Amino acid sequence: QVQLAESGGGLVQAGGSLRLSCLASRRTFSRYAMAWFRQAPGKEREFVAAISWSGGNIYYRNSVKGRFTISRDNAKNTVDLQMNSLNAEDTAVYYCAASEGSGAGTYRGAYDYWGQGTQVTVSS
Repeated sequence: QVQLAESGGGLVQAGGSLRLSCLASRRTFSRYAMAWFRQAPGKEREFVAAISWSGGNIYYRNSVKGRFTISRDNAKNTVDLQMNSLNAEDTAVYYCAASEGSGAGTYRGAYDYWGQGTQVTVSS
């Protein structure tokens, strides 16, 4: 099993960038598919991006394609989300998730472990 901790959230102006990082507690992190989800007030938690354990398969939510990049460093037990061209619709709590599978699923049920979340606020 693995514990996850997100960091890097904060306040950023529209059009700006932010990089989120998720740190896993154990080296077994490298055997898990990883993903980022987000949840805004009054909305359902939604898929943002996912990456398979090997990094070979990557998927993004349509609204973030071309703006966000997910990556992982298994040696450091981290997965990052680089977010560029941020807009108000990106404001949410962002959660890191891990799956015991390797298929990089795009739905909540595919993931077994979750971090506590980090707040991202995009202002004008």
